[in-house]
Amino acid sequence: MNTIIKSSIEKSMSYEAYRALMMQLANEGRTTGDEKSVARIDFTKLNDRRMKRWDKTLKISEKSKKQLLDFSTNVTWLVITESWCGDAAHIIPVLNKIAELNPKISMRLIIRDENPELMDLFLTDGNRAVPKLIMIDDETGVVLDTYGPRPSEATGYVNRFKAANGALTPQFKEDLQHWYNNDRGLTAVEDVTEMLRKFQPSFYQ
Repeated sequence: MNTIIKSSIEKSMSYEAYRALMMQLANEGRTTGDEKSVARIDFTKLNDRRMKRWDKTLKISEKSKKQLLDFSTNVTWLVITESWCGDAAHIIPVLNKIAELNPKISMRLIIRDENPELMDLFLTDGNRAVPKLIMIDDETGVVLDTYGPRPSEATGYVNRFKAANGALTPQFKEDLQHWYNNDRGLTAVEDVTEMLRKFQPSFYQ
């Protein structure tokens, strides 16, 4: 196993520990990351509320549950994140629900700015975009795949807007939050189910 990945797993935290950290940061007016701006502190508070809501309300269909339970390879999902990241607040609770379903999947979380060497192994178009899920085979230590920073449909939505306008506007970012609320984690579940399918030929059969 890559030594950077191995050491990152060793110092990573559980979802429960991450949620406790989020709540503590929100209550104390703090944030993860190198930038400690008022905006990022405010986003951390907002994201704590988002994650609390998703933890309570997210549902995975019975069909998806059956498909996800068919995956039988022991893997670790190492997720790089930051408390202020809006995409992470919507996606990570979905990943947690999936990991809770299947005992073969162990999800761990780690903070991006505290682990630049790890982050730089998994850039998105040259950027340190989060959240980023790294799926590691527990037996071999091989990185099987990655996922993130956004669900496939949201990625297309963002890319089309950037192509037309050059950069994301505050209005677009607000629209993107509406997309997440309306999608209710469905696209992320479908994306991850497809990712798992690639590494198990019998999946879906």
